[in-house]
Amino acid sequence: MMRVASLAPPFIFLHQTCAARTGERSRDTAVTGPPIPGRMRDPYQLLGVSRDASADDIKKAYRKLAKQYHPDLNPGDSVVEQRFKEVTAAYDLLSDADKRARFDRGEIDASGQERGFRSSSRRRNNTSAGASEGFGGFSAEDIFKDLFGDEDGPFGGAARGAGAGAGGRRGPTSRGADVAYSITVSFIEAARGAKRRLELTTGRTIEVSIQPGTTDGQKLRLKGQGTSGFGGGGAGDAIVEVHVEPHAFFERRGNDIHVTVPVTLQEAVLGNSIEVPTIDGKVSLRIPRGSNTGTKLRLKGKGVEDATSHQRGDQYVSLTVVLPQTVDDELAQFVEKWAKDHEYDVRKKAGMG
Repeated sequence: MMRVASLAPPFIFLHQTCAARTGERSRDTAVTGPPIPGRMRDPYQLLGVSRDASADDIKKAYRKLAKQYHPDLNPGDSVVEQRFKEVTAAYDLLSDADKRARFDRGEIDASGQERGFRSSSRRRNNTSAGASEGFGGFSAEDIFKDLFGDEDGPFGGAARGAGAGAGGRRGPTSRGADVAYSITVSFIEAARGAKRRLELTTGRTIEVSIQPGTTDGQKLRLKGQGTSGFGGGGAGDAIVEVHVEPHAFFERRGNDIHVTVPVTLQEAVLGNSIEVPTIDGKVSLRIPRGSNTGTKLRLKGKGVEDATSHQRGDQYVSLTVVLPQTVDDELAQFVEKWAKDHEYDVRKKAGMG
């Protein structure tokens, strides 16, 4: 069983940028021609979809290409691995509605960066200057820092590895992309906990545990279930957003559950024991004599389990007195006779008289 951890704050999805190798030819049927160093290709072309493609069409296209180019299915093939990274980065951009809209408007480029040229602030002026001249005054390290960010950035030392390639150190690495998913569970499943099968974009199916007390919109992280890393980098994660369906009569407020239960006239006047629903099933509840609409009763420990303390909240039952659908003569005569000697003004008591 896959263990998952809850994400309380909003999760920021990181896009993935891939360094292409010059001289290697693409095997992607959607895009032909060699990879262009330091520049992301058009994401629509990479996925082989039109610019007006639906979100479902984009997902299907990515899923097909991800299966075709996944490194696990093509071990040792650097060209296939590079193409897998490119289509994953393209899907990461186009699957995000906000990023896609900004790209279509020309506000960001295919890698998700703001439009405009960003020059390197570092110039090399040492005994290695001769090697740098081939890059127009920039060293290989400078170029990779422009592509991957600084040493403390999200690519975790890619620039250091690239700049020192001639010295025998490993080439650039990057962490795999995170992939977003969503699942829908019932109110009871979210309150009590459940398990769900989730099919990943790679075609694998895994089991996701929904912990008791899960809230609507809560995100779960599945470690290492995103796309594969590049150059030895770790795999990304799967981020699963849980959507909780509303219940017919239960309402959750914090860890407490509220429900309104109808009672008959005689149950309200005389009192009685009735069965009421809870997330664990029906339980017996004593209705006090003289109860009225709005009377609230508590069932201790029948609420939702707290994710931190593992203590359960309570369930609050509000009563609603319901008259018979048909008031017969016997009831009408009794009430009329009773009212002569028991006059009371409910509107005056409520401040409306």
